Amino acid sequence: MPRTRTRTTIGSALAGALLLSGCGADVESDSKGSSKGSSKAVTVKRCGEPVAYKTPQRAVVYEGGSADKMFSLGLTKHVHGYVMPPANPPVSESPWASEYAKVKMLSDDLLNKELVVEAKSDFVVAGWNSGFSDQRGITPKILDKLGIQSFMHTESCFNYPKYPEKVTPFNALYSDLDRLGKIFKVEKKANDVVGGLKKRVAAVKSRAPKGDPVPVFLYDSGTDQPFTAGSQVPPNDIIKAAGGKNIFDGLDERWTQVNWEAVAKAEPEVIIIFDYGDMPAKKKIDFLKKSPHTKELPAVKKNNFFVLDYNEGISGPRDIDGLEKFGKYVRELKR
Repeated sequence: MPRTRTRTTIGSALAGALLLSGCGADVESDSKGSSKGSSKAVTVKRCGEPVAYKTPQRAVVYEGGSADKMFSLGLTKHVHGYVMPPANPPVSESPWASEYAKVKMLSDDLLNKELVVEAKSDFVVAGWNSGFSDQRGITPKILDKLGIQSFMHTESCFNYPKYPEKVTPFNALYSDLDRLGKIFKVEKKANDVVGGLKKRVAAVKSRAPKGDPVPVFLYDSGTDQPFTAGSQVPPNDIIKAAGGKNIFDGLDERWTQVNWEAVAKAEPEVIIIFDYGDMPAKKKIDFLKKSPHTKELPAVKKNNFFVLDYNEGISGPRDIDGLEKFGKYVRELKR
């Protein structure tokens, strides 16, 4: 499991479903009719906290999701550099590989305060407990005191102290793009990007198979106990929009630990393998085929495995690439 995530042990694997609602950008200008290029601040929510932002010029972005959001909005010139832990796929595989090449790779380790200060950054984009961390001494509050602006992925605001925000994952992606568009005064571009993503999601939904949704288990990692996706991360929306049902969508969690007994009880017909550098997808599949906990699962016996790339499963524009691929897989699935 990527070191950037927080592990949460769940005693019972299935819990009551939480009804989640989407939200808009919730932004407003604190100046009178600020225009593009203006140095005046705009007030935008950072999770549930209204924050006044001035247009950043030296952003540091953490992992592919943060970088992709900036690049998709045409904000490369505002990005000083990126931090990419080794578990992440190579940036050369990104649709924005040419944009990555224009900025600096600052580190292949975890985000830290010293790196941000040394880079003379005026803006940091990351997630709560996925980049920002109390334990590692880099939080929005700490950066505020240093005069460094910060922005958190709405998807990660689920358990942000004092200012939590619960939004379904795709709506969280749209909200981030809207909010970044406001901060950088590229609202029209943000509207166009979000509109395009929504159309692509609607197209997949319209072609989803009718009838009972196929039960799907996402396998992240773990042998004694598996790590998987709860309702608060993008794979949950990917599975749902494609015509499936995440067997753990009743867990009001992000990336979380469950138990093999709950997996077996749910009898998943498809297993999504979350693919990143710590362990190749093939090794994860081999483990599931041999483990006494999983070798008799319907998905394993039918060899129904779908590999989801890391950057198609964390919050970012590539979520919709993952959705389109999984949607095609589900439509062609023989049940």
